[in-house]
Amino acid sequence: MKLAVYPGSFDPLTNGHLDIIQRSLKLFDRVIVAVAHNSAKNALFTMEERKALILECANDPRLEVDAFTGLLVDYARRRGASAVVRGLRAVSDFEYEFQMANMNRKLTHDVEHVFLMTNEENFYISSRLVREVASLGGDVKDLVPAPVLERLRHAFPARA
Repeated sequence: MKLAVYPGSFDPLTNGHLDIIQRSLKLFDRVIVAVAHNSAKNALFTMEERKALILECANDPRLEVDAFTGLLVDYARRRGASAVVRGLRAVSDFEYEFQMANMNRKLTHDVEHVFLMTNEENFYISSRLVREVASLGGDVKDLVPAPVLERLRHAFPARA
């Protein structure tokens, strides 16, 4: 069975993330959405909240949601994944992801990187922008799944 890891902070999960998850499930037998702990980022939602939202929004028996710390390639190897899936929105994403993929390749040759270009409806969406717009009272209902929108409304009650 071909197993892929789709890593990210998913804070919050967006429609762009869901698109990549759904398309990954068409390419691989199983997909692990791996929520990365990044101490440099100030998360809006806890790790457990993010994992629960992903499961609620992308429920599929071939999908697993997990969390990890440390090097992505170590996690992927430990889980037996043959690939890491990453979404690309713009040229700037490509430059960053290309650099990361090559660093990971230097660390291990056991895990390939697969890049999926996001669809045109989602290419401008990022978790950071969704958080910012929601915190300022903007309408993000077309950018995130309904359960995420509800959690954003709780996080920013006077705004979202």
